[in-house]
Amino acid sequence: MKLAFLCILSTLLGTFAYNPDHIAGTTPPYLVYLKSDYLPCTGVLIHPLWVITAAHCNLPNLQVILGITNPADPTERDVEVSDYEKIFHHPYFLVSSISYDLMLIKLKRRIKHSNYAKAVKLPQHILSVNAMCSVSTWAYNLCDVTKDPDSLQTVNVTVISKAECRNAYKTFDITENMICVGIVPGRRLPCKEVTAAPAVCNGVLYGILSYADGCVLRADVGIYASIFHYLPWIEDTMKNN
Repeated sequence: MKLAFLCILSTLLGTFAYNPDHIAGTTPPYLVYLKSDYLPCTGVLIHPLWVITAAHCNLPNLQVILGITNPADPTERDVEVSDYEKIFHHPYFLVSSISYDLMLIKLKRRIKHSNYAKAVKLPQHILSVNAMCSVSTWAYNLCDVTKDPDSLQTVNVTVISKAECRNAYKTFDITENMICVGIVPGRRLPCKEVTAAPAVCNGVLYGILSYADGCVLRADVGIYASIFHYLPWIEDTMKNN
C-alpha cells in the first residue's frame, strides 16, 4: 500500500512539478555502477586502476560497470564491465558509524580513457561553503522497486556550513572529515536511489555520500566523506598496492 501511494505521488510530482536543479542525461564519465548480489552502490573512477565508493556498501559478487545510464536495460551500448583485484576499506571504518566511510577498489586492468570512462580529479584544497556541486546517482522506479534502477539523475546543490549541518543532523557527530551538501530545510520528496553518490564540484571529486535523511536527488542534505581530508590514505593505498 505504501509503495503504491509513493508510486502515485511520484508520478503526480513528476507531472506537475518542475525541478530547476534536476538534470537527467548521459552518464558522467567518472561514474561507476557497482552491481552485486545485495544492493548496488555508486562508485567513482579516480585512476585507470582505482574506483572509490563508500565503505558501508556491501558488495558480494561485485561487478564494476562503467558508462551505463540505465542498469535495467540489458541492451545498452558503450557499457564496460571490469573485474576487480582487491577491495580496501578504510582501516578505521566501523559499521556503527558514518566516519571513515570510504572504500577503494583496485581493478584487474587499466581502464582506457574515453567519452564514457574517464577518471575524475581529486581535490587540492578544502571546499568552501556555498560552493556549487553536482550529485549524481541512479534512481529506482517507485512503481516497481524490485527491478534495477532505471534513471540516472543529477542535482546541482551547494555546500552548507558545519553549523547548518549539525542543526539538520543533531544526533550525528559532524566532524572536519565530512562535508554537507543540499538544501535546508530538505524537500523530503519520495524516491529510492542508489547509495554512495559522489559530490563533484567544478570537475573535482570532493565527497562520497555516507548518509542522508531523505533523498539527495531531491536536494535533501547529505553527509559526505570529505575526499580532501582522506587524500593521504587514498594516495598511500594506491601507491603501495
